[in-house]
Amino acid sequence: MKKWVKILLIVLLAVVLLAAAYVAYVFISYHRIGDQPLTPVQTPDTAPSLSAGEAYTMVSWNIGFGAYEEDYGFFMDGGTESRAWSKERLTANMDAIAGYLKQQDADFYLLQEVDTDATRSYHVDEREPLYAALFDKSSVFCQNYDSPYLLYPLTKPHGASQSGLLTFAPVNIAAANRVELPVEGGFMKLLDLDRCYSVSRIPADGGKELVLYDLHLSAYTSDGTIATEQLKLLLADMQAEYDAGNWCVAGGDFNKDLLGDSSAYFGAADQEYSWAQPIPEGVFDGYDVQLVAPLDESDPVPSCRNADSAYHAGQYVLTVDGFMVTPNVTVSDSAVLDTGFAYSDHNPVKMTFTLN
Repeated sequence: MKKWVKILLIVLLAVVLLAAAYVAYVFISYHRIGDQPLTPVQTPDTAPSLSAGEAYTMVSWNIGFGAYEEDYGFFMDGGTESRAWSKERLTANMDAIAGYLKQQDADFYLLQEVDTDATRSYHVDEREPLYAALFDKSSVFCQNYDSPYLLYPLTKPHGASQSGLLTFAPVNIAAANRVELPVEGGFMKLLDLDRCYSVSRIPADGGKELVLYDLHLSAYTSDGTIATEQLKLLLADMQAEYDAGNWCVAGGDFNKDLLGDSSAYFGAADQEYSWAQPIPEGVFDGYDVQLVAPLDESDPVPSCRNADSAYHAGQYVLTVDGFMVTPNVTVSDSAVLDTGFAYSDHNPVKMTFTLN
């Protein structure tokens, strides 16, 4: 055998071994965080408890790890970028997000995709500007996932990610916990990472509690059914708390078309996508839980765009962010807040509600 052929075979063998070692590392490193108690941050500046009959406002926002500006396209959505454009732009975005949230002057905030230590966000702890802006509120952080290093795209790998859900409340959160959600098995679990929702228990009148859920359901799945299974688990949890006499409110990113057919309100996209299906009929049957899908029919604003490129006319837009409440919670208003997609692939959504 010629020498150059031997060298080529050795190089090919080395590449194969390295690839096999990397695949083994990813599967061995993969782990699920599981159910666990969380430690709320309390503050003396909060009210002692929530009051029945008083109106409260809540903002939910998937902040997209502070990276999604108007010119951003994420590789998992078909775009080209795997990280925020730069650390400087990321920190400027996080400061702008924190400032915008403070301006809303809401009572509650439910935030998703808040990175604490991730390659994609240059290892910036994104909680810090949020804590600083909302310093007078109690809070609890729930880690969503802790992913191994993703060596893709090869020119600028997405890397490893630690990210989670951050909840703020105007009353000290008495207790909180993380609830693990089912995910797909096999290779798909590596794409969708870990999933969970957080549960915050907040004292209210009469010794009862507002049970508050911050959620981010699965997106990168084979057919969307796993997100429906996750939703059913959450509905069962809310039903049990309602049956116990508590008020229940959930909010976050459902990764479902909450309007059923968002194109009827926002127009058809220039391409077809299947990742955000409507919630199947019958899912809410048997549960005393109502979906609140924010929509102003006179001036409809979507809550999300498909970040396959920079934002453009005709891009796939829809509403996947919203709320759920039990019958003892009255919703008087809900809307998508139009930020112009300046800081995320999601717009924040806002709801006003009263505990009956």
